[in-house]
Amino acid sequence: MKHPVDVHVGKRIRQRRWMVGMTQQQLGEKVGIKFQQIQKYETGMNRVSASRLWDIAAALDVPVNFFFEGIAGEESDLGAAYETAETAPRGDLLADKEALELVRSYYSIPEEQRRRIFELARAMSDAA
Repeated sequence: MKHPVDVHVGKRIRQRRWMVGMTQQQLGEKVGIKFQQIQKYETGMNRVSASRLWDIAAALDVPVNFFFEGIAGEESDLGAAYETAETAPRGDLLADKEALELVRSYYSIPEEQRRRIFELARAMSDAA
């Protein structure tokens, strides 16, 4: 049975990998493991050891605590089923693949144009 913490950590690995535009193969090569193992980590099927999580954090350029963000509310009920992207609260934008793609695309736009798009989006959301 998957442990909710392992599923959460795996989800955060997948989100960060996806945001930086890295494949499972590329992450595996940086960490020194096969992409199948990355798949197992991301689904929560295999638990990530502390040293491996350290290596993954370095490869994805985030601090180790990044993988545990958002789990504090689940501490009291670790036996509860973990939320999927479909059942996640609306506030968890990173659970939505389309939102992740939008964020990645947004940051690939040159800064001046990005600022204009941001202002346009802000104005449109205020009008709604």
